[in-house]
Amino acid sequence: MPPSPSLGLRLQRLFLTGLLTLLPLWLTWVVVKFVFVLLGDLSKPLVEPGLAGIAAGNPRTFGWLVEPWVQNAIALVATVGFILLAGWLARRVVGQRLLRWFEALVARIPLANTIYGSARKLLDILQTKPDGTQRVVLIDFPHNEMKTLGFVTRVMREIGTGRELAAVYVPTTPNPTSGYLEIVPMEKITPTDWTVDQAMSFIISGGAVAPDSIPFAPPPARSP
Repeated sequence: MPPSPSLGLRLQRLFLTGLLTLLPLWLTWVVVKFVFVLLGDLSKPLVEPGLAGIAAGNPRTFGWLVEPWVQNAIALVATVGFILLAGWLARRVVGQRLLRWFEALVARIPLANTIYGSARKLLDILQTKPDGTQRVVLIDFPHNEMKTLGFVTRVMREIGTGRELAAVYVPTTPNPTSGYLEIVPMEKITPTDWTVDQAMSFIISGGAVAPDSIPFAPPPARSP
C-alpha cells in the first residue's frame, strides 16, 4: 500500500486545484470589468453633470444619483444605448447619409483620415469573404518550426519576379486589437478552413477554444 501524501503535498494539490478552478472565472471578470469600465468612461463626462444637477435640485429624493456606482452604471447603459442606436441608424438611409457625412469630415483631418480609413478597411476586410485566398491562415513565426494565426488582408506582387506576397495581420493574445503586420510569400502560407469568428475565439481564449486538428505545413507547391 503506497504511503499517504504528506499534509503539505495535499495542501499544495488543493491549492493548485482551486487556482485552476478560479482562474478562468477571474480572467472572465477582469476582461468583462475592463470592457464595462471602458464603455462607461465614454459617457461619464456627459452623464455626471446631469446627474449632479438633478441631485442638487432635490437632494433628499435624488441624492443617490451622485453615488459612483450609480453614475458608472448609468454611463454604461448610456454608452451601450448609443452603440445600439448607431447600429440601428447604420441600417437606415438617414444613418448611412450621416455616416458618409462623418467620413467626409474625417477625410479632411490629416491624421484622423489615415487612422479611420485604415481601421475601416481592416474591419470591412475581416467581415467579408475573401476572393480566391483563404482569410484565416497560419504563417511561420517566430521561426519555421512554429506557427501563428493571421488574417490575410491583401495580396500583392513582388517587383521584378511577380511572386505573390500576402499582407498578414497577426493579432496578439488575448487582445486581438493589437498585433503585427507581416508580408509573407504565398507559398509560405498554410491555409485553414476557419472562419474569422473561430479564429477570434482561438486567439482570445489563448488556444483553449480550438478544433482537434489543424494544418501545419504549407500545401505542396503547384507545378508550373
